[in-house]
Amino acid sequence: MTARQATFSIRPIRPEECPPLGKLTVAAYHSLPTEMPHQQIYDERLRDVATRARTSCVLVATTPAGELLGGVTYVSGPADPYSENLAEGEAGIRMLAVDPARYGRGVGKALTRACIDRARAEGRRRLVLHTGDWMAAAKHIYESLGFERDADIDFSPAPGIGLLGYGLDLAGESALDTRLPHT
Repeated sequence: MTARQATFSIRPIRPEECPPLGKLTVAAYHSLPTEMPHQQIYDERLRDVATRARTSCVLVATTPAGELLGGVTYVSGPADPYSENLAEGEAGIRMLAVDPARYGRGVGKALTRACIDRARAEGRRRLVLHTGDWMAAAKHIYESLGFERDADIDFSPAPGIGLLGYGLDLAGESALDTRLPHT
């Protein structure tokens, strides 16, 4: 863990953090260089963290003082309502967002690592995610952690939106140690 990562921790979301994380998530997606078609409809889904937290595992990154830095939805498998066509033995990552004022500080990478650790602890064989071609920083994080492009799972959730599939094999030992120290 680097010095800058030591200034925050990752934990499950608390109910009172759902509205602020929803607002942060919408702001993060709006900071991207390309606005997606159907953005207003997707904004409502991004904002509705409380619904995600009732059915899936929502993790947040916070400072020691409790300031919210970002969040992610961990999808435990194909039965989770936020599954994007996961196969048996797979887990997923959805709606990862970092406060735009905190980009470049390791928050997104730490949230991704927390999902990797959770998937491994649950015995999942693979962790899957989808991202847009316009999300260069996200793609860089995922690839640096060992995720590989998987065009077989690319899909379009709505007209004009093409999402790129990525997967990380968890079944074998990885050369990259992605475990976070306990904070």
